Amino acid sequence: MSFKDIFKNSFLNGFSSGVDVKTIIISLAVTTVLALYIFFIYRMVTRKTFYAKTFNLSLIAMAIITAAIILTIQSNIVLSLGMVGALSIIRFRTAIKDPLDLVFLYWSISMGIICGAGLSVIAVILSLIISVVVIVMQKYPTKKLSMILVVNSSDINSDTRILANVKKYSKYFKVKSRNLTPTSLDMVIEIRTDEDSKLVHDVLRIEGVTAASVLTHDGEITSS
Repeated sequence: MSFKDIFKNSFLNGFSSGVDVKTIIISLAVTTVLALYIFFIYRMVTRKTFYAKTFNLSLIAMAIITAAIILTIQSNIVLSLGMVGALSIIRFRTAIKDPLDLVFLYWSISMGIICGAGLSVIAVILSLIISVVVIVMQKYPTKKLSMILVVNSSDINSDTRILANVKKYSKYFKVKSRNLTPTSLDMVIEIRTDEDSKLVHDVLRIEGVTAASVLTHDGEITSS
């Protein structure tokens, strides 16, 4: 046997360590418990109008699958290199629109990696810290969100009176759109007020105004 063969065998043997069944069961069990914990935390803090249960379920599967991959990689370095090559062909093309979803996705993958590496204590502590931070910051009071006032008028010269009424009820307002035709005026105004109902009623009393409505949104807050 040549020196090259001896070195190759010693190298492979040094990185080959069988993972016993007990370790596998414990790692996957802890991963599953933490993945379920992530599931309920996501369900509690999500602010979406349409809750994506399929995405939430995918977080559980992602954590368990990742843990299984890490456990497999630990057993043999040659197998781990093969898995790296196989996994490199996977491409995810689904866009993550909500940054909070991205946080939960990385959290789920991290739990799988950490538990698969046998560091369950770190995974538990990390999960507790992240959940406390996310929940507390969700409850943290933020600046009042702006609303959108939409006004339709048959008098093209009524914009001055509309803005005068808006000014009475809103310290901050900004005209986002003013659409004029020979016979009508359409205005979209960003406002910040606690008396939106009174504002709409007053705007409707303006001569020529045919419709007025206030819309709320969950977008970014415009700084005043």
